[in-house]
Amino acid sequence: MKHLTLSFCIASLLLFFSCKTSQSTSDALFDTQWELEYVTGPRIAFEALYPNKKPQITFNKEDGKVMGNNGCNGYSADYTLEGNKLSFGEPGPSTLMFCEGGGEAVFLKTMKKIEAYSIDADGKLNLMMGDLPMMRFKKITR
Repeated sequence: MKHLTLSFCIASLLLFFSCKTSQSTSDALFDTQWELEYVTGPRIAFEALYPNKKPQITFNKEDGKVMGNNGCNGYSADYTLEGNKLSFGEPGPSTLMFCEGGGEAVFLKTMKKIEAYSIDADGKLNLMMGDLPMMRFKKITR
């Protein structure tokens, strides 16, 4: 009987802490400005893709939108979040500045491929396609 009670207590604690961890991971997305530090795909150096400004993204929990810049122009889009599953809608109207480096197109094309996210032990936001990290963002401290 003691083993059964002990097993039940351990299982309850594991369940409690796993739920709490999942919630805090989701909450970490919001009220944070994220700056891109890696994007997969192009055979161009990251600094050449974004010579003047690195892309940024901010998730708004209340209206289900992301806002930011794609390295040159501002943008916003709807997003869908269920657990760690994440997808982005088509970007809405953006500014129309001329952009050097070609990073704007890479950023927007890659965003359409995103299926999930994770936040790693270093606090980096990874946007994933399957198990592959497609984009990695760091928190911007204000």
